[in-house]
Amino acid sequence: MFNRNRCLRHLAAIASISLVTGCAVFSDGDPNSEEPIVVGTTSAPSTLDPAAAWDGSWELFRNIYQTLVAYPNGSTTPQPDAAKRCAFTDGSNRTYHCALRSGLRFADGDPLTAEAVKYSVDRIRAIDAPSGPAGLLGSLDRVEIRGDHDVYFRLNQPDATFPFVLATPAMSIVDPRDYPARSLREDGTVHGSGPYELRAYEEGKKAELVRNDRYQGFADRRNEAVTIRYFQNSAAMVKALRAKDIDLTYRGLAAGDIIALQDHQSQDLQLVDGAGTDISYLVFNPKDPWADRLAVRKTVAQVVDRAAIAHKVYKDTVDPLYSMVPKGLTGHTTGFFDDFGEPDVARARTILTEAGITGRVPLTLWYTTDRYGSETAKEFQELKRQLEDSGLFRITLKSRPWKTYVVGYQKGEYPVFGRGWFPDFPDADNFIAPFVGEQNALGTPYPAPRITKELLPASRRESDRANVVKQFEEAQQILVDDARLLPLWQGRQYVAASDDISGGERALDPSTIMMMWELHRKTSW
Repeated sequence: MFNRNRCLRHLAAIASISLVTGCAVFSDGDPNSEEPIVVGTTSAPSTLDPAAAWDGSWELFRNIYQTLVAYPNGSTTPQPDAAKRCAFTDGSNRTYHCALRSGLRFADGDPLTAEAVKYSVDRIRAIDAPSGPAGLLGSLDRVEIRGDHDVYFRLNQPDATFPFVLATPAMSIVDPRDYPARSLREDGTVHGSGPYELRAYEEGKKAELVRNDRYQGFADRRNEAVTIRYFQNSAAMVKALRAKDIDLTYRGLAAGDIIALQDHQSQDLQLVDGAGTDISYLVFNPKDPWADRLAVRKTVAQVVDRAAIAHKVYKDTVDPLYSMVPKGLTGHTTGFFDDFGEPDVARARTILTEAGITGRVPLTLWYTTDRYGSETAKEFQELKRQLEDSGLFRITLKSRPWKTYVVGYQKGEYPVFGRGWFPDFPDADNFIAPFVGEQNALGTPYPAPRITKELLPASRRESDRANVVKQFEEAQQILVDDARLLPLWQGRQYVAASDDISGGERALDPSTIMMMWELHRKTSW
């Protein structure tokens, strides 16, 4: 029998975001099975160089590179990995010290020292790649080292979230002998110190991972090898799962496939349904004369029916979202619902009329065809229908594959465009800070000085994140008032697996990145 309802329970909060089971759907098994576990996903890396990626490439990086701190299973706060200990050394949260483990080496045998850590962080800022993670290091002044094992991060302002930044795969440690200091590595190879080596890689097709015998860290690898296969869509991925060509799906299951897996009994497949913090939202580009007008943005916010999108397009496998900070995180609000309520065309028309706009507003909405799942096109078709049915808009839809899509929005080419966000770390800060400021993750400047110069700095002085609710609530209200970013929905995490695969309930870290080392085959029920 298909046992999802009998044996799995939903995650209640971010504190338990690693998938949890109510009974032994994923039981313990043989950690020494040498047959590679094959994982399917629709989220292919955009690059193999950590200095160039602030995106889903991190899912591969987590398994082949190493960071000073990361998230052992069950942890929601960073714990030492390449480091043996890390801590703030002052009461103001401005100096963060890490002491490295002894004898660390990269997979090719080169030593990993404090110099490699400093080099890796410094090159991120030196390269400052358009799609890179330099924006995460805004609070870093400089990196200092003492000997081979001690690294000191001197911050330009108090920042209690800095350990979370260090835990992101963006801060992967690279070998100075192999990675240029001021340019990206482009030879298609990887030398990391993570749990696995990248034995083979075919862009957009597959990554073959094998156990790195030189790895020192917290990961307790329960398999010898993992192959990640990249699919263009959910249908092809699920077909491969049913044909036993892959053992597990990670990201990219379409709503229809999820429902089919839920509804059809199967003795061979299992489905884990867990809480998620990934979000979908629209970005308005002020370079466009219509998107720059507050009345136009507020009118869109007044018309869009999130519940209809969640139900009609995603078949209730996602939840409507009314704030950029998702449910489950400290500080979450429902600001857009509080201000705009249910969709109301009459109120929307009034907003435009009072702004002196009488004709239909022309807007072009852009989306990517191959990044956020098979329903993205349907989602934008539904947005077009809603906006045009209001009689207030004339909508044009355009799309591109992710690689060229990224280039376009970084150049400011799109009037309105869709983005998804998988958190860098589980804190409300990470659903606000990346999107504001002159340099942000969207390539669309959004100064928001009250947020960037006052509220975020104030929140980062506080180590107890339960004490920053006031700052985040005000920041979210500013985002509602500006309507530069329009949240649409919050996802849930679904993992479908063959019946003989164990560990899926433990495999997702708080950023919903899969830790491949947790997967293994069962020996028996």
